[in-house]
Amino acid sequence: MKRSFVHCMFALAALVCAGLIVYHAVHLDQIKRTNAAITSARVSAFDATVPEARFARAQALARAGESEVAVKEYKLLIEGDRRDLSQAARYNLGNLYMRDALENGAEQAFRSLPLIELAKQRYRDVLRNEPADWDARYNLSRALLLAPEFEQEIEEKEEPPKKEQSTSTLQGARIDLP
Repeated sequence: MKRSFVHCMFALAALVCAGLIVYHAVHLDQIKRTNAAITSARVSAFDATVPEARFARAQALARAGESEVAVKEYKLLIEGDRRDLSQAARYNLGNLYMRDALENGAEQAFRSLPLIELAKQRYRDVLRNEPADWDARYNLSRALLLAPEFEQEIEEKEEPPKKEQSTSTLQGARIDLP
């Protein structure tokens, strides 16, 4: 009786270990397929079904200077299901806009204000979803240094505060204009 119990426990432990081996083998195969797709992202025929490959391709295109195609790839990732890749795509898209804006140097950045505004919007999107992202916060502050926002000052200059006009109760005070 004891011997059969020990054999059953051993068989159960062996089945559990075999199940873990199968699980990890399947997971390893999935990782290998993902890595192969990422590697193929540098080639023209890549596996677009793997989001990591699309992200790697967008990064490779951005580094190669093909900004328009990289922007399209990043926008597809932003609309995708994976939240982590969507956040990274927003951040990288903001960086891409900033790099394009600063291509001619910081002193020429005023000519690239639309790109800086797009970068600020992307950094704000990242911070809206993840307020503790210090990289996006730093990059947003750098973009604000290049293109500060003066909305409050403009609104204040447009409408001066209204002064109350009241009649004086002092004797001899003139109410009309001099």
